[in-house]
Order: sequence, then structure tokens, then C-alpha cells
Amino acid sequence: MRASIPRTPLVRFLTLALTLTVAGCATVPEASRDKRDPLEPLNRSVYAFNDGLDKTLVRPVARGYKAVVPTPIQTGVSNVFANAKYPVTLVNNLLQGKFKAALSDTARFTLNTTLGLGGLFDPATDVGLDVNDEDFGQTLGKWGVPPGPYLVLPFLGPYTLRDGFGSLADDFAEPRSYLEDDSTRWTLWAADKFERRVRLLEADALLDRAGDPYTFVRSAYLQRREYLVRDGDVPAEDTDLELELEADDAADAPATPTSPPPTAPPTAAVTPQGAAGSPLR
Repeated sequence: MRASIPRTPLVRFLTLALTLTVAGCATVPEASRDKRDPLEPLNRSVYAFNDGLDKTLVRPVARGYKAVVPTPIQTGVSNVFANAKYPVTLVNNLLQGKFKAALSDTARFTLNTTLGLGGLFDPATDVGLDVNDEDFGQTLGKWGVPPGPYLVLPFLGPYTLRDGFGSLADDFAEPRSYLEDDSTRWTLWAADKFERRVRLLEADALLDRAGDPYTFVRSAYLQRREYLVRDGDVPAEDTDLELELEADDAADAPATPTSPPPTAPPTAAVTPQGAAGSPLR
């Protein structure tokens, strides 16, 4: 059976982003521009489009799903999608030389796929096998590849250039990519993104309190990705500074915690438009 990369807007937009990088740099004053975001005017426009689509369509449907579908079924659906994508983590642990974690991942995937009935249940957690989170964007970061410019993709949310290309590579490790039927691949892709949106509903209130939601999402996403690439070995001051600035901008919002525990990822990294764990993965 032939393997193919799902034809998402990602490929076309990455090409556009590369073309517009120089132009994007010239449209924002140097003094106010975040150097990680040279395409900020374009990115803000795409963010506004994504946010409008989310608020008018995706968020209401996700809330309805969460309110109507019994929790055990929601958990089972989440488990199935997580298990189907777990080969991505396994392969990237190998590429990063994390052989002990890769062995654990193999056992986890095998156990959940067999005794867990295709991932519907999670017996691996019950027996103490850890859940790891790796992707090719993290692997490239481990190999020393810089993140490149920050991008906001239509329908998909935040990425960096490195993570965008990493996501394309990760598709080869997902069973969905080896299905012959295009409609089935697209349906599974959309269902996976929708299930992720449901899990991010609890982050809506946090985002709504932000003084500038775009900047807040950008800071949270980039901090989260840096945290994952370094396996949590990030100085506290590096992850706290931008969140403090965002809290100052949100005049009528409660103070945002600025000192997450060193063993936990930055709290603000979970946002409806992305990223989470892995850029929209």
C-alpha cells in the first residue's frame, strides 16, 4: 500500500510563509517587532480568521459534544486517537537516542492496541507505563535545528517553521497516512483535530482573560515548544518573563501565575488555537 502525506493547507501555507518572510519583516517597526514573529501582520490576520471560525462554529459544536456525549465515551475516543498517534512518539524517541523510553513506548502501544481493544482502553497506564510526548519538531530541535519564524496556519493554528516541517515528517509514522481512501484519511484527520479542540475547552476562559490573545498564544506556544525540546530543562526566568508581561496587559484579569513548578510545562501553553503538545498534534 502506498504512503502519502495528507494534503492539508500546511504545505501550501509553508510555501507562502517562506515567500513572505522578507516582506513581513518590513511591515512592522523594528522597535515593536518580536524577532521570532517576522510575519506578525499576516499571522494576526490568520489568527483573527481562525478565532472567528472557532467562536462561531467549532467551539459551540465542541461544547455540545462535551455536554451530550457521556464521559466514558469521550475518554474512549481520546484514547483511540492518542494510541493511533503513539508510533510518532516511539519513532522520535529512537531518533533522539532515548532507547529506554522507546522500549516503554513499544510496550505501551502494544498493550493498548491489543488488550486495550485498539486503544479504546488504557491498560498501559494501569500497569505503570509512562506516557511520553515526542514529535519530529522536537527531534529537529534536539539536533540543533533552530525553530525559525513563528507561523499561524489557516485552520491549524500556531507552528514554527521547524515544527511545521516536523509535522509533515510525523505523518509517515501515523497509520492514517497509509489508508488508500482519501475521504477516510480526511475524516480521521478532522476528527482528531476536533477531539483535540474538545480537550482544550477548559483553556477558553484563560485565553479570554488575556489582554492581547494573539500575543498570549504566541508566548505560550513558543514557551511550551522550548520546554518540550529541552525536556523541561528551562530556567524559570526564561518561561516566566513573557507571562508576567501578558498579566500586566490584562488589566481587569486575575494575576496570572508566573512560577510553574520546574517539573511541569508552562501552564499557559494549552490554547484553543494550538499547541499544544505538539503544534496541533
